[in-house]
Amino acid sequence: MSGIFGAVSKDKCAEILLYGVDYHSHLGTEYGGMAVLGDDFTRQIHNISQSQFKSKFYEDLKHLKGDKGIGVISDFDEQPMYLDSKFGPFCIVTTGLIENKKELKSSLFKKGISFSEVNHGGGVNSTELIAKLISLGDSFVDGIEKMFNVIEGSCSLLLLTKDGIYAARDRWGYTPLTIGQRGEEWAVTSESSAFKNLGITATKDLRPGEIVLLAEKGLEVKREGTENNQICSFLWVYTGFPASSYEGINVETVRERCGRALAKKDKDIDADVVSGVPDSGLAHAIGYAMESGKPYRRPLVKYTPGYGRSYTPPSQTTRDLIATMKLIPVEEIIKGNRIIICEDSIVRGTQLKNYTVKKFWNAGAKELHVRPACPPLMFPCKFCLSTRSINELSARKAIMDLEGKDLEDVSEYIDPTTEKHKKMVEWIRKDIEVTTLRFQNIDDMVEAIGMPREKLCLYCWTGECPGSNCSKTETPDKETCKIK
Repeated sequence: MSGIFGAVSKDKCAEILLYGVDYHSHLGTEYGGMAVLGDDFTRQIHNISQSQFKSKFYEDLKHLKGDKGIGVISDFDEQPMYLDSKFGPFCIVTTGLIENKKELKSSLFKKGISFSEVNHGGGVNSTELIAKLISLGDSFVDGIEKMFNVIEGSCSLLLLTKDGIYAARDRWGYTPLTIGQRGEEWAVTSESSAFKNLGITATKDLRPGEIVLLAEKGLEVKREGTENNQICSFLWVYTGFPASSYEGINVETVRERCGRALAKKDKDIDADVVSGVPDSGLAHAIGYAMESGKPYRRPLVKYTPGYGRSYTPPSQTTRDLIATMKLIPVEEIIKGNRIIICEDSIVRGTQLKNYTVKKFWNAGAKELHVRPACPPLMFPCKFCLSTRSINELSARKAIMDLEGKDLEDVSEYIDPTTEKHKKMVEWIRKDIEVTTLRFQNIDDMVEAIGMPREKLCLYCWTGECPGSNCSKTETPDKETCKIK
């Protein structure tokens, strides 16, 4: 994923922008960028893969002069992008995933439109693509709406213009955007937790498809949103920051409820210690400990100053290095104990096996009982860079081995009551080399989140696309999955 933040003030906005963007560092690891508008646009982009956002941008503050600005922590593309269009110049930051990027690029080529940000494989920068699509409209708002009509996937964005900041949430609400106010200053963020230490009060969650303009005179709704909410469930389970709330529901409390639900199904398990894989597994473990009455302890400690998430970098080599180095075992707590390990999810299974489980066994654990807070991931995410290739997923590797081939219809493996599902879980248990493995079922996860099932995107687990009747297949049909 990526995280975006914008601010409008009566005077200078650079400092609030710097710290607001920095509070999204858990959502991306590749690029950071800020753009500020005063007498003219000033833009800075840095590679942050080997350094913290603040350290890269702090010296840029003296150059970023203006009363409104936008910023981004990006998981893949360089942002913000600048474009001079027929209705005026603008800078733009985005979050999401465009599934039909190649088709849209070809369509724009036929219109005589070129791209400046092209990688060696011929791929275009997604944010530049979105900017070019918006420029085809009759106005900023019209361009955003027309862009929504042609993309497959999701896109939420901030667009910096002389009039203010246009904020638009993708039309199925997959990624959140929250508006906040501090006196006469306004801000917009992907993560509501970014407001708390800046003295900003959250005043409004944008509805799916809603477009607003933030300016010195305040907030103006340009297009009303809809009730077609299909917000990403993984925000609460893993990707979101614990202090954030989406649709009024706090992340930390959801994770505690997930942990409680796991413990309720574990009446037959004796354990000495309940633990969570830092950081996103900790609240799940706290909930488990509260429900079970077993002691919560920290047998693994994350070296926070040096390493971020091992999940977000695009390179497997980088992910493995971070997973190896960031978690330090406490042998005095591990040795001789039967340990519950709460984890947010099992995606590939390789990091859990090679860089977490092995540390427990090497430190003398007696038993290891792994409890993921969500069901097995069956489909790579179509709406953000959350999960990647289908062949990487641990559940799919299990199905391939059990069946001797991949399957188009995996509904029996999704259903937790079937023998095939049980065999798949047992395969994963053996693969990651633990004593027992029990996944959260989807009904308990939905109940822990506290929203109606139809308001949540559950595609990673069910293969059902937001707003469609997409079937549970290996490669869901593009026509039935298309967001219209």
